[in-house]
Amino acid sequence: MEMDRSSADFGTRMEESYGVKDQRAGLLILADDVFLDDIDGLARAAQFRLLDIVRLEQASLRLDMQVGCDVILLFCTQPSTLLERLLVQVETLAMQNDLSVILVAGMDTVDLAFACIRSERTQLLCTPDHTDLAAALLTAGSATPQRTLHEVNQESEGIRLQQLSEEVSRLARTLEALTSRPRHATPSFALGPRISDRSSDYIGMPAVEPMGSDQSITDTAALDASQVRDLLRARRLREDFLPGDLFADPAWDMLLDLLAARLEQERVSVSSLCIASAVPPNTALRWIRTLTDKGIVRRQADPQDGRRVFIALTEETAEALTRWFAASRRFLCG
Repeated sequence: MEMDRSSADFGTRMEESYGVKDQRAGLLILADDVFLDDIDGLARAAQFRLLDIVRLEQASLRLDMQVGCDVILLFCTQPSTLLERLLVQVETLAMQNDLSVILVAGMDTVDLAFACIRSERTQLLCTPDHTDLAAALLTAGSATPQRTLHEVNQESEGIRLQQLSEEVSRLARTLEALTSRPRHATPSFALGPRISDRSSDYIGMPAVEPMGSDQSITDTAALDASQVRDLLRARRLREDFLPGDLFADPAWDMLLDLLAARLEQERVSVSSLCIASAVPPNTALRWIRTLTDKGIVRRQADPQDGRRVFIALTEETAEALTRWFAASRRFLCG
């Protein structure tokens, strides 16, 4: 005889009440507005156990008392007086308790969020789409202790990648279905005024010397920043003739922007570099992390303001780019 739904639900609740452990990772969401009709549905779809949704003004107190948390999802898209303290608190907890963290920033807060990151298990998103957020949630979930190293090694890498792709697609569709209203408009990534030149209350420290070293680099005097900017503009011109998404090269565009800034004795913020990449900000952030991990670029703290971290070329990269320009000019000019 088939049990009716109410009886089955009651049986499930009874099992839970008698101490059957929920093996799902615990998800705590800190947000004033998460753009979703059914956040419980999102947690279930991502195979999380939703602990709570806490407004940002109560988040600090809640973090002091929270136990059993594996993943923190913090929506910090708008600047506020408490945001820096909250970011530092979240990162401190992540390092102390080996938590996974997802920071969802906006273009006005991405620099602060980037500057506060200390944990290797923190993912930074900027105005993400459904697929970006889905991938971040699944990455955070797979990094929890529920999956052991032995289990991961037993799986075929190709099969796991296929499964992950299917899971991301499924969760992205769920997110789209749960979205109650359109997300913020996608920012323009056209080459234009640098975002760090926008009016704000932030005052950076002008660079007196070329960044990183007092030593001159071979052929630097012969290379002018305008030449680098002209090359960037020429690369943007391709989008008028060929599909831009097929020929995007964000790593190279960012290196060129950093080289031009170095020659101009300017510092480059994370948000500015995202715009220079001419790709969506989440793609740019992934490339910045990759270039940093490989020692091609480096983080550079602003000595006057701890809220800002700049990105600069390493000395080896700057020298290699300068030599490339010298070599390419010989080919082009004979």
